[in-house]
Amino acid sequence: MRVIVTRPAAQAAPWVQSLEQHGITAVALPLMEIAPALDAVALGSAWQRLGEARLVMFVSANAVEHFFSGRPPGVAWPAGTRAASPGPGTTRALRDAGVPMLQIVEPAPDSPQFDSEALWQRLREQDWRGASVQVVRGDGGRDWLADTLREHGAEVSFVSAYRRIPPQWDEAAQALLAESLARPADQLWFFSSSESIDHLMAHLRATAVALPSGTRALATHPRIAGRAEAAGFAPVWQSLPTLVDVVACIQSIAP
Repeated sequence: MRVIVTRPAAQAAPWVQSLEQHGITAVALPLMEIAPALDAVALGSAWQRLGEARLVMFVSANAVEHFFSGRPPGVAWPAGTRAASPGPGTTRALRDAGVPMLQIVEPAPDSPQFDSEALWQRLREQDWRGASVQVVRGDGGRDWLADTLREHGAEVSFVSAYRRIPPQWDEAAQALLAESLARPADQLWFFSSSESIDHLMAHLRATAVALPSGTRALATHPRIAGRAEAAGFAPVWQSLPTLVDVVACIQSIAP
């Protein structure tokens, strides 16, 4: 069985390497590209206001990487500002960017899921009335945590740090896709984004190709699993997004 890693290219390559180190055959087929934000001035302004925020919530590791790529020279992370992360990948990116671990708030390690709802369990006991909160994300996304913070009195603003765009289907990607669809029972599609599933299905529709029956998938969140099932993947397994959990799930599928 081969695992098809669909994350953006910069993240897919380390995942392929890590899976292969655990004896799992894997290949990268990025189904989303990450591009810089169109408004670099707004990103720089967000850095200038950073010290005014009590909390800066990063929706993903991509949000961290692109936000910090716009950091003005000599500007350090403010001592009075906390960085919020929905899961271990984003936390790791924050630490790599130099944010002290004591200033990072994340879901409990035993959370059933790593997402905004789990992060809120760590934030809900605080008084958010009048607090300034920045949400760093791509061009759109879920507003659940922002809405929840607003309901509790916070003043929430959004910072667009990057754009999510469909992949470029070059000859190598087209060949890998065709090979994978020709032998669906030998593949396990690994999804960490619902939008990646949408990009794949849009490409299949545009090329008049149907998803073969018995095409299997592994998803890192119930919402992503639901999107995969609606697209026609079956069966669909779920796992937490950590490498340990993903590897354990894959090994349980193909011991």
